[in-house]
Amino acid sequence: MKWRKMADHVQGLAQLEILCKQLYETTDTAVRHQAEKALVEFTNSPDCLSKCQLLLERGSSSYSQLLAATCLSKLVSRTSNPLPLEQRIDIRNYVLNYLATRPKLAAFVTQALIQLYARITKLGWFDCQKDDYVFRNVIGDVTRFLQDSVEHCIIGVTILSQLTNEINQADTTHPLTKHRKIASSFRDSSLFDIFTLSCNLLKQASGKNLNLNDESQHGLLMQLLKLSYNCLNYDFIGTSTDESSDDLCTVQIPTSWRSAFLDSSTLQLFFNLYHSIPPSLSPLVLSCLVQIASVRRSLFNNAERAKFLSHLVDGVKRILANPQCLPDPNNYHEFCRLLARLKSNYQLGELVKVENYPEVIRLIANFTVTSLQHWEFAPNSVHYLLSLWQRLAASVPYVKATEPHLLETYTPEVTKAYITSRLESVHVILRDGLEDPLDDAGLVQQQLDQLSTIGRCEYEKTCALLVQLFDQAAQTYQELLQSTNSSAMDITVQEGRLTWLVYIIGAVIGGRVSFASTDEQDAMDGELVCRVLQLMNLTDSRLAQAGNERLELAMLSFFEQFRKIYIGDQVQKSSKLYRRLSEVLGLNDETMVLSVFIGKIITNLKYWGQCEPITSKTLQLLNDLSLGYPSVRKLVKLSAVQFMLNNHTSEHFSFLGVNNQSNLSDMRCRTTFYTALGRLLMVDLGEDEDQFEQFMLPLTAAFEAVAQMLSTNTFNEQEAKRTLVGLVRDLRGIAFAFNAKTSFMMLFDWIYPTYMPILQRAIELWYHDPACTTPVLKLMAELVHNRSQRLQFDVSSPNGILLFRETSKMITTYGNRILTLGEVPKDQVYGVKLKGVSVCFAMLKAVLSGNYVNFGVFRLYGDDALDNALQTFIKLLLSIPHSDLLDYPKLSQSFYSLLEVLTQDHMNFIASLEPHVVMYILSSISEGLTALDTMVCTGCCSSLDHIVTYLFKQLSRSTKKRPAPMATDDRFLHIMQQHPEMIQQMLSTVLNIIIFEDCRNQWSMSRPLLGLILLNEKYFADLRNSIVNSQPPEKQQAMHLCFENLMEGIERNLLTKNRDRFTQNLSVFRREVNDSMKNSTYGVNSNDMMS
Repeated sequence: MKWRKMADHVQGLAQLEILCKQLYETTDTAVRHQAEKALVEFTNSPDCLSKCQLLLERGSSSYSQLLAATCLSKLVSRTSNPLPLEQRIDIRNYVLNYLATRPKLAAFVTQALIQLYARITKLGWFDCQKDDYVFRNVIGDVTRFLQDSVEHCIIGVTILSQLTNEINQADTTHPLTKHRKIASSFRDSSLFDIFTLSCNLLKQASGKNLNLNDESQHGLLMQLLKLSYNCLNYDFIGTSTDESSDDLCTVQIPTSWRSAFLDSSTLQLFFNLYHSIPPSLSPLVLSCLVQIASVRRSLFNNAERAKFLSHLVDGVKRILANPQCLPDPNNYHEFCRLLARLKSNYQLGELVKVENYPEVIRLIANFTVTSLQHWEFAPNSVHYLLSLWQRLAASVPYVKATEPHLLETYTPEVTKAYITSRLESVHVILRDGLEDPLDDAGLVQQQLDQLSTIGRCEYEKTCALLVQLFDQAAQTYQELLQSTNSSAMDITVQEGRLTWLVYIIGAVIGGRVSFASTDEQDAMDGELVCRVLQLMNLTDSRLAQAGNERLELAMLSFFEQFRKIYIGDQVQKSSKLYRRLSEVLGLNDETMVLSVFIGKIITNLKYWGQCEPITSKTLQLLNDLSLGYPSVRKLVKLSAVQFMLNNHTSEHFSFLGVNNQSNLSDMRCRTTFYTALGRLLMVDLGEDEDQFEQFMLPLTAAFEAVAQMLSTNTFNEQEAKRTLVGLVRDLRGIAFAFNAKTSFMMLFDWIYPTYMPILQRAIELWYHDPACTTPVLKLMAELVHNRSQRLQFDVSSPNGILLFRETSKMITTYGNRILTLGEVPKDQVYGVKLKGVSVCFAMLKAVLSGNYVNFGVFRLYGDDALDNALQTFIKLLLSIPHSDLLDYPKLSQSFYSLLEVLTQDHMNFIASLEPHVVMYILSSISEGLTALDTMVCTGCCSSLDHIVTYLFKQLSRSTKKRPAPMATDDRFLHIMQQHPEMIQQMLSTVLNIIIFEDCRNQWSMSRPLLGLILLNEKYFADLRNSIVNSQPPEKQQAMHLCFENLMEGIERNLLTKNRDRFTQNLSVFRREVNDSMKNSTYGVNSNDMMS
C-alpha cells in the first residue's frame, strides 16, 4: 500500500514536471492554456503544500522548483483560510535551508524562493509565539549567508534587498492600513541596521582590491548597491509617492539616521565607488547619490546642511572633472537627475556660498551646453538639466547673498545652446530620416515651459539672438519661395527652423511675469510678435498651394501664449508691445489684434478642415477667446465673427461636412466650435427669437434631413448616422453655452417636442453602436442639467414633467436594449456598454437633482415614468460587477453621485428593493468608502449617512408605537436586522480610516459615523475595546480616554446640533489618537479590525 502511494506521488510529480515544461517552453498557445488550467487546479488542491515540498526535494527541472515556489507564495498570501503559524515558520526555515544548501540554483528559482521568504516575513511581521515576534529576526536569518562564500553572500544580500522592497510595496489583497503598520514597524526596528550593514559591506568590498573580472564579485557589488538604493528609496512616512513624479522628491529620512548623513564618509563612500567600479554598475551608485542628495532639509541645522552640501558639490565637481563614464546613457541620465536635485533641495543662496561654486557652475554650464549640442544623445535626460537651470533662473530675483551667482554669464549660454541646437537638428533629421522631436508634443511643451523661465533671465540677449536667427531664417525662406529652382528639401528645412523659432518665441512671451516685467521687455516682445505675424501673413498667402502642418501648430501655440499674456484684463493697454505692433503692422489696439486672431481662426478652418490636430487646436483657441467677457464684447463687433454666426455651414467650414471619410468620433471638435459660437451669439441675443431662429437654420435643415431619412424604409444608414452625430454634437455645444434662462428656453422650445422623437428613434435603432448613442445620450444629459438655474419653467408649464418623461423614455429604451447584448468581451465592455450606462446615470442624477420636477406627482396620477427610470437603473446596476464600478473612474463618479441623490430624496424606493439589490448597493458603498478618488469616497459617506439616518428614524418610530409604517419600511428594517455585519463592517471601515489613514475628507466621514455608532452600540464598544487593548499597556489609558471624550456630551439622536458636536469631538479625537500613536509601533490588532 505504502509503495503504491509512493508510486502515485512519483507519477504525480512526473506529470507536474511535464505541465511545467509545457507552460514555460511551448510555443503552442492551446497546449500552454491547457497546462495553465491544470496547474491552477493543482494550486487549489488540498495537498498542494506537501506536493510543493516534494517538487522542491525531488523535482528534476528548474521549472518545477519555480512552480513550487510560486504556489507556496500564493498559499501564504491568501486572506481566506490562512496557513497556521507553525506551518509558516516551517516553510520559512525550509526555504532558508534550501537556499543555503543549494547556492547554484537557476537565478529565477532563487528569486522566487527569496520572494516567498519576503512575503512570509512581511505578512507575519506582527505574529507572536511565546511573546516573541517570530518573523522579525531578519538580519539573524541572513548572517550565516554573509559569513560564507561569495554566492551565499549574494543570496543573503538579495534576501534583505527583496524584503525591503516587498515591505515597501502595498499590495491590493491586504488593507493599506495593515501595510503602513508593517512598513512603519520595519522602518523603526530593522531598516537602519540593514542600511548600515549594506554600507559596511560596500566599504569592505571597495577596501579590498576588487577583482572586477570576477563575475561573482561583480554580482555581489550589484546586489549591495540595489540593497542600499532600496533602503534609501523606502517610503518612510507613507506618502506613497507616484514613481513617475520625479521632480519634487524629498527623502524623508528619520531623525534616528542623522549620524549616517552627518558623517561625510557615507557620501564619500558612494562618490569613491563611482570612480572605482565598472561603468555598468555606476548608474546604481548615482541612483543612491540622487536619493542622498534629496534627504529632507530639516534633518540638518544650517551649518550641518552647508557642510553636507559642500561635500555633495565637491563630489559633483569630481565627476564633471573626470567625465569618462558619462558617455554611457544610463550614467548620464542618473547624473542629470543628480544635478537637478542640487537645486530642487537646496537654495541658490546656499549654493553660492559653497567654496568651489564659481568653478562648479562653470563646469555644469559647459556640461549643459555640450549636452544640448548633442541633441540626439539621451533626449529624455535633457529635462533634468533644463529643470536645474529653470530653478536657478527663477531664484535670481530672490538671492540676497553677497556672493555672485554668475547666472547672468551662464544662463544666456544655455539658452543659446538650446535654441541653436534645435535649429541645427532640423537638417540632420530630414537628411537621415530620423524621428522628429516636434512630433512629440508633450516633450516639446515640457521643454518650452522650462525654457520660458531660462530665456527670461537676461532677456535682452535672448531677444537679440531670436531676432537675429528669425530674420536669417525668414529671409532665406522668402528667397527660396521666390526662386524658381529651389529644392523642396531646402524649403522644408527652413520651415522646420521657423517652426522651432515660433514655438520658442511663444514660450518666452508666455514666460512674462507681470510684476518683474519692464517696458523695455514688452517692447522686445513686440519685436518678436511682429515677426511671427509677418511670417503668418506670408504662409497664409500660400495656403491655397501648400502649407506646413507643424509650422501651423507652432503658430497656434504662439497665439495661445500671446492670448494668455497680452489679451484681456490683465494687461495695461498702454503696453509697449501694442505701440510696436501699431508702428510695424498698423494694429493700433486690442480689437485690431483680436481681428488678426479671428482671421487666422477662419483661415485655418477653411484650409485645414480635414486636419484634426490643427482644427481642434484652432477651435480651442476660439473657445478660450470666447470665455473672457471684455474680449467677447469686442469680438462680437468684428465683421469676421458676424460672418461665422451667419454662415456656420460645411460650405464655409469643411469640418462641418458629413460626407468626409473620417471616423464618427473625429467630430468631437464640433462641440467646441458651437460652444464658442453659442457664447458669442448670447452677447446680443437677449429675447430676440428671430435672430435665434436665423442662427439655427442649418441645424433645422439637418434635423429635417434626418427625419426625412428615418421616415423611409430604405435610407443610407451611414449618412443618417453622420448627419445625426454631427448635429447632436453641435447642439450639445450650444446647450452648454446657453446658461441663461431666456436663451435656454428658446433652445428648449426649438427642440421639444418637434425633434425629440428623432433622438429617441436613433437610440432604438443604433443602441449597439456607441459612436452614435453616446453623443445622443450626452446631449440629453446636457439638456436636463439645470446649469445656473436655467431650467426654471413657469408655474403653469408642464414642461418639467414632460422633459422628465422624455429622459425616462430614453434611459429605459437604451437600458433595456443594451442589456440584450449579453456578455461583452472585457476589452470592449467600457466602450460598448459602460460608457453609455455611465452617461445614463449622469443624466438621471442631473434630472433628479435639478429641482424643476415634483416627483410625487407621478405616483399620484399613475404615471410610471419615474418607476421605469429607477427600475432600469437597478437592472443596469445589477449587470455591472462591483469591480467595474470602481475600475472605471467616470462610471464610479456618475454612479456614486446618483446614489447620493437617490438615498437623499428617494429612500422609499431604495427601501422597497429586493434584499439582494439592497445588499449589492450597500456593498458598493462599503467598497467605495476606501476608494482613492475623494469624490467617490465623499459620495459614499453622504449616501451612507442618508441610509443610516433613515434606519435610525424607522427604528425610533417602531419603538414609539406610531401607526404601522409602510410594509416596505418594515422590509428594509428586516433586511438590515438579518445582515447586521454589513453596517458593522462599514462602521469598522470608517473608524479605521479616521484613526489610521490620511483621511482627506474628515467632515464627510464624521457624518455617517454617529448614526453607525448609535445603531451598533454593542459592536462599537467591542471595537473600542479591541483598539484599546491592542495598544502597549502604557498607552491604553490614554486611548480609552480618547474614546470617552469622543462621546462626551453626545445624545442618542441625529439632530443637526448633536451631529455638529460629534464632528467637533471627532476632529479632537483624531488629533489626540494620532499624537498618542506617533511613538507607538503598535496599532489596531490586524485580525480584529481588518477581517
